Amino acid sequence: MTTGDDTALTLIARLQAAPGKEAAVREQALSLVAPTLAEPGCLSYRPYEDPLEPGSWIVVEEWTDRASFEAHLKSPHLAAAMAAGPELLTGPPEETVLVRAR
Repeated sequence: MTTGDDTALTLIARLQAAPGKEAAVREQALSLVAPTLAEPGCLSYRPYEDPLEPGSWIVVEEWTDRASFEAHLKSPHLAAAMAAGPELLTGPPEETVLVRAR
């Protein structure tokens, strides 16, 4: 398995809305879909809400390479979402980064 810049990767982020902030987290999660999908190298960006645990979210992102993902981390829409995170979430997102086996 390689982990170079040309390796496709998948990010799984787990988010938990702070009490009373569930609607705001839903709005923010959905607002990130279109601009993220428009970014170069984005293969998919899908937010999921746990139907058994309101306010609990999983976001699955797929990128063609690490460079595209790194550029996403610097995008204005993600920066705004991250800045709002402390007010909306119970803690920082838990993230898992996976690379496609070759």
